[in-house]
Amino acid sequence: MKTHEFLLHHGIERNPFAEEDAQSDAVFKRYCITRSHHPAWDKIYGNPADPSTAVIFGEKGSGKTALRLQIAEHLREHNARHPGERVFVIEYDDFNPFLDRFVERMRSWTRHDEKSLADWRLWDHMDAILSLGVTQLVDRITGAGTNDAAFAVDEAKAAALPRLARRDILLLAAFYDQSTTLPMRARWNRLRRRLRFWTWWSPWDLALAVLATALILGGLAYDDRAWLAHGWPWLAVLAAWAPWGWRWTRRTWQAWQVKRQLRVVNHHIGGLRHALMQLGRRELDNQPIPSRDRSDDRYELLTKFQSVLRQLGFTGIMILVDRVDEPQLMGGSPERMRTLVWPMLDNKFLKHPGLGVKLLLPIELSWFLSREDKTFYERSRLDKQNLIPSLEWTGESLYDVANDRLNACRMEGAEPITLRAFFDPAVSDADLIASFARMRVPRHMFKFMHRLLVEHCASFSDTNPHWMINSETFRATEALYLRDLQNFDRGLGTG
Repeated sequence: MKTHEFLLHHGIERNPFAEEDAQSDAVFKRYCITRSHHPAWDKIYGNPADPSTAVIFGEKGSGKTALRLQIAEHLREHNARHPGERVFVIEYDDFNPFLDRFVERMRSWTRHDEKSLADWRLWDHMDAILSLGVTQLVDRITGAGTNDAAFAVDEAKAAALPRLARRDILLLAAFYDQSTTLPMRARWNRLRRRLRFWTWWSPWDLALAVLATALILGGLAYDDRAWLAHGWPWLAVLAAWAPWGWRWTRRTWQAWQVKRQLRVVNHHIGGLRHALMQLGRRELDNQPIPSRDRSDDRYELLTKFQSVLRQLGFTGIMILVDRVDEPQLMGGSPERMRTLVWPMLDNKFLKHPGLGVKLLLPIELSWFLSREDKTFYERSRLDKQNLIPSLEWTGESLYDVANDRLNACRMEGAEPITLRAFFDPAVSDADLIASFARMRVPRHMFKFMHRLLVEHCASFSDTNPHWMINSETFRATEALYLRDLQNFDRGLGTG
């Protein structure tokens, strides 16, 4: 007997329990993403009109990635309904590029990855987040980003911004744009043209130097060159080139400092110097430049980024942090994850106005909370961050999730169905709920249900089908799965 035939008999066109990862779960994305939520959803999601922070700890399979996708989808719907009060979403869930750059930069000093990671600071997180956000913004202004109206940026509106706002976009792009579609200089120039930001006067010193040199050398046509034996013509040439040379040297030094301090961002000194030279002295006076080991400049640049977004119709920023246990450098080590995540637990950052940070963290990190001192709690103020120590699911909530998925996979025109229809009357609803409670999280419930369907169908032939799962099969499969689950918890299995 085939599993597909069993499901078709009950009006289900596809297996609702076959997927284990929300990232690739078509059933979840098609139906459950906006309808099936964790009981603590309201506290986690908050109010998009006033983005708030939430710190959530959950074990593997508890639905952290599903929460991230749900938050992003709900914010997309919010933006579609409120085009003048949209939320800019930054998904900070791929740490590998940032960690690779950081370790490569630091390894030459420490020669150990662990010691390199110990130097990770809050401003490294802020640089990574700004690079993701600024790259998205530049993509959308230049037409290389999403076509989704909920997140799109009107090019004409961007070009109509006040000059200082357009200057801020170019300044942010010089430091943080990390697109690989074009060379940095070409992409920055394209952005400048799209913003209609003209800087004809910025190379005045270069024009003066070229003109002065041309005039002096032009004297060769009217002289026998004897006057060149004197030193003053050469001094005049050097004096003409001095302003441009000083500016070039200064911008090169600034570019080198920025490249050195932006430890998670790739930069070429030539491209960064070009952008700084184009902006000119007046455009850069008193502007924050991320060239020091401190977060102050990053906060100022974040405020500039928020100001620009606000003028483009985005009243808030939501940062979704997930998958901190997956980078290769972590190697499954809770200590390394702690070293990476703990700098972000800073109340000044988490409560920054107009900013909401959703930290979806592995449950292993919650064990470190009880070991922290008073200084940590005063800095992080976790009592104000909508802390959820464990993303727990009750048997009843998992039962509801199972029913939601069944109905998401119903054949067109089929009647609504519950999981009850799959089981013999000897298996009560209370038995199912108690069993799901022992599974703890959605992923284990999915795996158990998939194994149960396979075991049941393998026990009957196509010529003698049986359309209800009996109590014996249910109990035996549950016992085997719980044994495997215990082995997984002890690190003896794959889960």
